[in-house]
Amino acid sequence: MSAKSGTPKKNLMFLSGRAHPELAEEVAKHLNVSITPQSAYDFANGEIFVRFEESVRGTDAFVIQSHAAPINQWVMEQLIMVDALKRASAKRITAIMPFYPYARQDKKHKGREPISARLIADLFKTAGVDRIMTVDLHTAQIQGFFDGPVDHLLAQTLLSSYVKDVYGNAEVTVVSPDAGRTKLAEKWADDLGGRPIAFIHKTRDPLRPNDVVANRVVGDVRGRLCVVVDDMVDTGGTIAKAVEQLIREGADGVVIAATHGVLSGDAPERLTRCGAHEVVFTNTLPIPDEKRFAGLTVLSIAPLLARAIQAVFEDGSVTSLFDGNA
Repeated sequence: MSAKSGTPKKNLMFLSGRAHPELAEEVAKHLNVSITPQSAYDFANGEIFVRFEESVRGTDAFVIQSHAAPINQWVMEQLIMVDALKRASAKRITAIMPFYPYARQDKKHKGREPISARLIADLFKTAGVDRIMTVDLHTAQIQGFFDGPVDHLLAQTLLSSYVKDVYGNAEVTVVSPDAGRTKLAEKWADDLGGRPIAFIHKTRDPLRPNDVVANRVVGDVRGRLCVVVDDMVDTGGTIAKAVEQLIREGADGVVIAATHGVLSGDAPERLTRCGAHEVVFTNTLPIPDEKRFAGLTVLSIAPLLARAIQAVFEDGSVTSLFDGNA
């Protein structure tokens, strides 16, 4: 026999970009590993340099980056980290993107528009990523943009469990902020024990992003606690107008629950003034002190990410984390 057999050995290495170090440290703690040390800095002209301080040859490398503002810088940094890993002979590279960048640009609304969500997938595939892990994509079809495994984790159980614990005794109606999110509202309604649902019928001018023209509520919300669910809150304009409309329709109170707190511009002020009792996000994106406000609750997604990373590393089932409903 000319071949030589060896003992298979797997090593997990956990690496983090600079966008959200607090989340990375929390995930590493749950995994009982340390973040691989690295040198990362920006040149005077904005170019990014990354070098890992330990060997990554033959490792199962997991690279986490939260794509907050400035989003293009953090996308580029993660791509550079992946390229460094590939050139240093990492065996498998998993890009962890708690918030998938450019997810809202997943289709063409008019001619001569890009499909930027697909471009992001192509960039990471070309850089050397073997697998993508993300949380609550804007649309599930984005999974098909990447030519490889995509672990689409769901924060719904984390958020709905919190709402159930705090507001479980109230007469709850689950509200979708638009007609396109009614399936999400139905899943929430099941999680909360068969609650009724409603949705906000809204019209937009496609040439004016983040600007809702008109709202009306479809469903019974009078005298009930309304839980408005969504995947992200960016400028807060849509969700704030939905809350105001629900209150005008006689809702007893409103709670906002969303996975990604983008909170661009004056979003914190809009959410503070809109009349919601509580706003619940996860920490997929960093929410600095200057963007925090009274009534904001931030739940940690780190335990879910750590369980998924462990399952991928051990070649186990990630779907089983969601009772087969992933």
